[in-house]
Formats: sequence, structure tokens, C-alpha cells
Amino acid sequence: MTAPIGFIGLGLMGSAVASRLLTEHPLLVWNRTAAAAAPLAEAGAAVASSAADVFAACRTVFLMVTDEHAIDDILHDVDLADTTLVQMSTVTPGYSEALAARVAAAGGWFVEAPVSGSRQPALSGNLIGMLAGEDAVLDEVEPLLQPVCANVVRCGTPPQAMQMKLAVNTFLITVVTGLAESFHFAETHGLDATLLQGILDAGPMASFVSRAKSAALVSGEFTPQAAIPDVLKNARLVVDSAREHRTTATLMDACAELYAEALALGHDTEDMAAVISAYRARTADLNEEPSIHLQAERRPS
Repeated sequence: MTAPIGFIGLGLMGSAVASRLLTEHPLLVWNRTAAAAAPLAEAGAAVASSAADVFAACRTVFLMVTDEHAIDDILHDVDLADTTLVQMSTVTPGYSEALAARVAAAGGWFVEAPVSGSRQPALSGNLIGMLAGEDAVLDEVEPLLQPVCANVVRCGTPPQAMQMKLAVNTFLITVVTGLAESFHFAETHGLDATLLQGILDAGPMASFVSRAKSAALVSGEFTPQAAIPDVLKNARLVVDSAREHRTTATLMDACAELYAEALALGHDTEDMAAVISAYRARTADLNEEPSIHLQAERRPS
């Protein structure tokens, strides 16, 4: 019987990626919140009782969790010898490079494998994979990603795949944020948002992302494909990496502020297109200022 592939981390993206892997490979899954594994169990995946059990049973383990702290917690008491760890979580490049060294020192193999795309492309197998690691190990891992990725690009050695992921995120986040600003400009000028949507969808800048986010901005339906907290985390990773390398990141600085404001406004479970809420709040604040000043001027001395 074919040994299963391990998959740890069944959040918004992880569950979608795991469901695609399951279409062609036996899968042993684990998640810190056990209920998240139920849909995959119903689809035929085996569910482990601990992360350590996944590593004990699987030669190859995919990891797609929230952040570096989650990775450290999962790997704390795990034997990494003779195991290929395919790390798909978006983390700082420095952490990823150190993790690669840690896995190698333990007698295992490490593959950086961040992806470009959100939940819907993951569910349809249309992600773009970015890999970094030893070529011989990538030769084994790359075919496993066939159900998940429409294209896989080898980026070099860790942390070059993670750095490439941050470069991709820079474009994605600024595009979607600019789109939200465009719709906010239209609504504050009394323009028909549906007409704007049609023009943008038919124009040379249109893409799968712009069409999906335009539809969300018109309908106000922000079911998460890439949730506000995750986008904020990624924006901050870009900004921090830019600062570390003494590189300007003017647009991403502004984006990070806007997503932080959207999160503070209570949009933690909504898609990144809900960043328009931050624009609306800023405009409301801007329009309150004159009346406040006027009241102050009218007060009797």
C-alpha cells in the first residue's frame, strides 16, 4: 500500500490544498482545531491524533499553518530524520532559511513551497507554486503538486522562494487595494459601481483577481478568499523584509496601514476586498473635521 502524504494545517488555504492533494494521493492530516479535519475525513483522508503521528507515518509532510510560532509548536518534539518537509506557510525569509538548516541538521530534507493564489484557485488546482531546495528533492516533490498547481517555478535555494512569494504579494496587495480605492472614488462621486465594474472587466487591466474583487466590491459580499488578517500579515512581511534590505516599499507601507485599519473595524473574517471599509472610515473622518472646527469657532469666548 502506498505510504500516505502528511498534511498539517487545515485553515482557509490549507484545507483547499489538502482537498486537491487527496484527489490523487492518500493523505494523513492533522490540525490543531480537530473539527477542521472533518470534511477531509469524509472525503477519504485519514486523521492523525497528533502532529508527531503524521511525521512518524509519512516520509513527506506538507505544512501550511498561520505563522512561525505555529510551526515551532508543531515541530517542537518531532523527529525530522529521513523526512521531506514541504513548507507552504508564508513566513519571513530569515526564518525559512533557518528552518531549512534545522531540518538538514536533523537528517531531513527541506522544500520551500509557497503558492500564489487564493482559496478558489486552490480548489480548482490553479495555484502557482514557487519551490526552493535541492534539485533531487524538488524532483520528488514537484509531481506531488500537480493536482494543486497549474504551474510550478523553481526559484533556487531557500529563502529565494519565500522572497519571490513576497514580491508576488507586493503586486497582488497593491492591485487589490488600488481597486478598492477606485470603487471608493466612484461611490464618493456618485458614479454607478456596476458601470465601473463593466469597464474594468472589459479593459486591458482585467484579470481573474480584478474581476473577482470587483464583483465583491459591487455586491458587498466579502466571503474570504484571502482574509484581511492574512493579507495584513503578508503586507507586514513585505514591509519588514524591505526595511531589512534597506529597500523602499512606499505602496506596501500604505497598504499595511489600510489593512490594519480594516481589521480594527471588525472585518477579521472578510475577504481582502473589504479593505474598502478603511477608505470609507478615513473619508468619514475627513468629512467630520470641518464641522468639528466650525463648532469650535462658534463657541463663545
